[in-house]
Amino acid sequence: MKNNPVIPYILIMAFGIGLIFFMSLDGAGNKKEEAEGGASTGAEDNSALVQTCIGCHGGDLKGQANAPTLVGLDQERIVDVLVNGIEGTPMTPNMKNEAEAKAIAEYISTLE
Repeated sequence: MKNNPVIPYILIMAFGIGLIFFMSLDGAGNKKEEAEGGASTGAEDNSALVQTCIGCHGGDLKGQANAPTLVGLDQERIVDVLVNGIEGTPMTPNMKNEAEAKAIAEYISTLE
């Protein structure tokens, strides 16, 4: 290693590639578990569904910029918007299917 200063960099690169390979195998295993898990039902799972809302409505879903608050909205209205959208806004039709929309509406109705 004293004669060739490139060897430590090659070893670090090989270690990094190996690490990425083994981490991807772990991720592939988790993907299978997620697929076998079925539909989401708990509040923790519903909060994952709401991640698409956070970008415009803020982390607490109380609105920001030109996106209104979602807290306190009627569940039927939330489902309607997620399924049918609002013309002229980023809320396009079919953003979520009926089941996902209902789960999100139920979750949002628990927020204060």
